[in-house]
Amino acid sequence: MDRYYSVYDPKSKQAFKLSRSKIDMFIQCPRCFYIDRRLGIPRPSMPGFTLNVAVDALLKNEFDILRKKGEAHALMQKYGIKAIPFAHPDMDTWRNNFVGKQYLHEQTNLLIFGAIDDLWINPKEELHIVDYKSTSTQSEISLEDKYKQGYKRQAEIYQWIYRQSGFKVSDTAYFVYANAIKERAKFDGKLTFDLSIISYKGDAAWVEPTLMDIKKCLDGDKMPNPAKDCEYCAYRKAVGQSIKK
Repeated sequence: MDRYYSVYDPKSKQAFKLSRSKIDMFIQCPRCFYIDRRLGIPRPSMPGFTLNVAVDALLKNEFDILRKKGEAHALMQKYGIKAIPFAHPDMDTWRNNFVGKQYLHEQTNLLIFGAIDDLWINPKEELHIVDYKSTSTQSEISLEDKYKQGYKRQAEIYQWIYRQSGFKVSDTAYFVYANAIKERAKFDGKLTFDLSIISYKGDAAWVEPTLMDIKKCLDGDKMPNPAKDCEYCAYRKAVGQSIKK
């Protein structure tokens, strides 16, 4: 595989590798994106959610057993989803966070990639993008919270990537939620989860125009304005003002 630089050089003719999460950063705050991808200064890192990673791994194992058998999961049957886990020799590669599924957008020379959790296929031979989520709440699980809008964009970017790569993809994506139950008398070293599925009808029409905006941003020498609600930019501004004083 060719080498792709993480810091954008407007003079380079080499394809620039851009992850799904960086596209979402651009939507959140163009200035943070510019500082990260053009100047090479990333946002402060967050601690890893190791319990979420463990749940993801266990769900993948569970669905992989059925993938080999060509059978539907009982949860899919419960929600009336007529599909089975999609079997493909590249599934492990597509799940790899550093490789994922890749597509070169020739108009911008941006190599877009992202790592899926799962793919299901229905009788129409359409793929469904599937994402695993972990939480622990007594509230009704939905996708309407402000921070969950990124979940929707994530699914839509994956829909776009797979369509551009020649796959037939359904507009309907699924989120498999594992909700840890806290209302138990004893822990006993075990977590018990309620599993549910939330469907979402995606619309990836925004992806290509956004890639064009990203290309314009990366090629520019002027730093974009910060998003009004960006905590990172507000922090940088406050620190800068304090240092000057």
